[in-house]
Amino acid sequence: MPDLSEQDLPLAGVKVVEFCTVAAGPFCGMLLADMGAEVIKVEPPEGDTLRQWPPLSAGFSENFASLNRNKHSVALNLKDPADAALARRLVLDADVVVENNRPGVMDRLGLGYAAFRDEKPGLVYCSVSAYGQSGPRAGEGGFDLTIQAAAGVMSVTGEPGGAPVKCGVPLADFASGLYAAFAIASALARVRAGGAGAHIDVPMYGCTLGIAALQTSEYFGNGRSPVKLGSAHPRNAPYQAFRAADGYFAIAAGNQKLWLEVVRVVGLPELAADPRFASTRERAQHQEALKDLLEVRFGEQGVEHWIAAFRAAGVPHARINDYAAALDDPQVGHMDWVRPLTLPGGHRTRTFASPLRFDGLGLPIRLDPPALGEHNAEVRARHAGGSHGAQQDITGEA
Repeated sequence: MPDLSEQDLPLAGVKVVEFCTVAAGPFCGMLLADMGAEVIKVEPPEGDTLRQWPPLSAGFSENFASLNRNKHSVALNLKDPADAALARRLVLDADVVVENNRPGVMDRLGLGYAAFRDEKPGLVYCSVSAYGQSGPRAGEGGFDLTIQAAAGVMSVTGEPGGAPVKCGVPLADFASGLYAAFAIASALARVRAGGAGAHIDVPMYGCTLGIAALQTSEYFGNGRSPVKLGSAHPRNAPYQAFRAADGYFAIAAGNQKLWLEVVRVVGLPELAADPRFASTRERAQHQEALKDLLEVRFGEQGVEHWIAAFRAAGVPHARINDYAAALDDPQVGHMDWVRPLTLPGGHRTRTFASPLRFDGLGLPIRLDPPALGEHNAEVRARHAGGSHGAQQDITGEA
């Protein structure tokens, strides 16, 4: 499947400096890079700590590679005056800064938003942190686990009565990176229209509460905190994983028409007449009893039988895939989502590319993930001296 050309990428010409490690900030930077931005990743001399995370292929982290394609790497000691001066020149030559340090760190290094606001009013400066740039918890650090715990995610994840469980995907990190990239793109649109830049505050805690809109609105509506339901849904049924003769599968009969198709497929017409299951609301209230009744029938056949039956009936369904199976789905191949990637040193691997399409065209992988400081010489040569000089900004004016 063909990709957009580099010049047609939506953020082509936008310059980004990323002072980020691990996940939330680097994911934001990669999203901007996928859209065509030139991203210079400024790393400490020892590198982003994600570089040490296994699995390592020929000594290079596959985790790091998955979040840092389409970027340049510069290794700088920001406590060294010469390196800090170079970092400042990079920012003054950029349209966007992304950083995910604790509040106050960039200010102490002379690289906070206040240090650039007057000299570069069009700068879009995005700060990702655990709890935000101000408030009683602003000084605290946080990782995905602690944010999931604090923001309520672990209270609704897992089986009823079970121990606390985090979501297996680090959703606090990646939701925050998505919020950050969206906010930056929005601010760039304002700058393009002649408006001012901005200091964007992206608190992981708030972002994680923000994507929990159904849970917070449930609490606001009835005054009760949502609880763990396993794979079930508080307002829909049958809408969960069910046990078949040889494993599990999931169906989501989220309306009355789909419910009646489920009744037809399982051959239990009496369920349609049962007042406990007369509407979506009643089915949700009695979903444990409904699950028990359905699993008696589901236990008579294997997963493949029920997948085929519900596919034919038009009821949304899914196997419980592991990642090997998910990535092997024919839809993944059709969309060309898995792409080759070359790691520093020449090792060939694969990565999951941007899933987005623009007019049917994908977003290219323009640069393989960089070695630590791979672009030091290039960037130092480009920004030699004490002036950032004339530059082409995103409005196209010198």
